[in-house]
Amino acid sequence: MKAVYVTGPGRAGWVEVPRPEVGPGDVLIKVRACGICGSDGMYTVHGGIPPREGATPLGHEPAGEVVEVGAKVVAVKVGDHVVPNPMAAPSGIIGSGGAHGGLADYLLIEDAVAGRTLRVVPDHLPWAVAALNEPMAVAHHAVNRSGAKAGDTAVVFGAGPIGLGAAISLKSRGVAHVVVVDLVPSRLEKALLAGADAVINSAEVDAVARLRQLHGEVPARPGHAAKAGTDVYIDAAGAAQVVTTALTAAKRGAVLTIVAVHKRPVEVDFAEILGAEIDIRTSMGYPSEIFEVTDALIDNWERYAVIVSDEVPFEGALEALALAATPGAADKVVVTFDAD
Repeated sequence: MKAVYVTGPGRAGWVEVPRPEVGPGDVLIKVRACGICGSDGMYTVHGGIPPREGATPLGHEPAGEVVEVGAKVVAVKVGDHVVPNPMAAPSGIIGSGGAHGGLADYLLIEDAVAGRTLRVVPDHLPWAVAALNEPMAVAHHAVNRSGAKAGDTAVVFGAGPIGLGAAISLKSRGVAHVVVVDLVPSRLEKALLAGADAVINSAEVDAVARLRQLHGEVPARPGHAAKAGTDVYIDAAGAAQVVTTALTAAKRGAVLTIVAVHKRPVEVDFAEILGAEIDIRTSMGYPSEIFEVTDALIDNWERYAVIVSDEVPFEGALEALALAATPGAADKVVVTFDAD
């Protein structure tokens, strides 16, 4: 079968590999869609994470149709539509240094256990949306880490896939008012379609001042500007200015959760924020959320569908990787496969 592998530092290419053999506890899926993540470019540059000798398969955001079921597998049948848990593969994380990847004709789900290593989804869920399950689990974990609750107010910085997923997750748990901040008008339009209550173009307006208008003002200590009434801040942008803006706006006891990858150190004036007792948290991966988010994906698939900006056929997978790695060229690229 055909598959896309990291073939060397800075290089990805097509590789012909054997179709996986199915053991008694395994399931084989025909891949129908696989999202491209920003980390795929990182794996290409560094030769795989962790670094490995030889080629490394890519694609950790797959969805597919079951075509073969091992004799000992229960609750899964041929024809089921499924999404896997990439982190649960015993031979290593799918598409992230493990033995198997989702940018391939077929993907082996080892030790297939419904609800643990894979999840069956309804047939009406579009393949490109099903392939969002993994990145939306990342977004959902960030919201869980934030502690956001019904009635809170929140702001998400960055209207890329993770930021939009966080906004949807915040609304689904009853957060009263969600604001999304970005510099790109088309992304802000998507945020409104995804259910955000308001958006801020930080290239045109003062984000802190606008947050005070939207979420009310909270008095600060003498000599300092009033703070925004926002309860939860989520950094899904990865820009140092976002952290500065959030900490400038944050009231006493507010929570800042950082899910974005910051490629450079960020300077924080802790003396300035010490008295506010702002809670700074980080969020990585999805320790328990990979299938928690699936129900929301099924129930609100139209909202999640707006996250997908480009669908590229499998034969153009290398071009899809390049497109996703080009700043400003696309928001969320999903590789799709023929039904045959």
